[in-house]
Amino acid sequence: MINCIALDDEPMALEVIKELCKEVPFINLSHTFTRVSLAQKHLNKFPVDLIFLDIEMPDKNGFEFLKSLNQDVIVIFTTAYSKYAAEGFDVNAIDYLLKPIEIDRFKIACKKATDFFEFSANATSKIQNCLYVRSEYALIKILYSDIRFLETMDDYIKIHTSDGKTILTLMSMKKILEKLPNNEFIRVHRSFAVSLSTISSIRNKTIYLGETAIPLGTNYTKDVQQIFSSKK
Repeated sequence: MINCIALDDEPMALEVIKELCKEVPFINLSHTFTRVSLAQKHLNKFPVDLIFLDIEMPDKNGFEFLKSLNQDVIVIFTTAYSKYAAEGFDVNAIDYLLKPIEIDRFKIACKKATDFFEFSANATSKIQNCLYVRSEYALIKILYSDIRFLETMDDYIKIHTSDGKTILTLMSMKKILEKLPNNEFIRVHRSFAVSLSTISSIRNKTIYLGETAIPLGTNYTKDVQQIFSSKK
């Protein structure tokens, strides 16, 4: 069961969400709110798994509200305006529903949410060999063994894989490294982290992954040296 709330400044829109949620057995809509401040107070005391979130609201729009949250939560945007779709996925919303919302489309969004929720809930209790990231409107599975190195791009991380492809996801370097096994990946620069298994050599202040050269930052040199000293 996924516990959720809905936030929309239009009471009638919230009534629609209520009725739609009744059609999805694994969704428990506990509260609805027409004001951002009330939703925020509730979440501070009672965190939820999912929020159905309108975008255009008078006191604070949905994007601002989402960015102000200090907890991990799945978000499905509900709005009458398609112009916000790209920005919606940029902030890692699991889906984006246009009003009037059709029941079949609503069920698809809820299925996406429960799939992601189940993976997140199980990730800490099972041995994982892969990473899931959201990129380009999809949840993508990447094997740890396929990751060569990570590169920061403003607020995004570019994941470079062994087949030469790159995957861009909205995440900080600190956050993505928390999701990866620390005995397999190491940060070597403020803008780079690498898979230890891909390092072919280290010369001066440069790490080589085959033909690829990665700078070794001064603040990370000691950690890299310690790892390779322990392998001797």
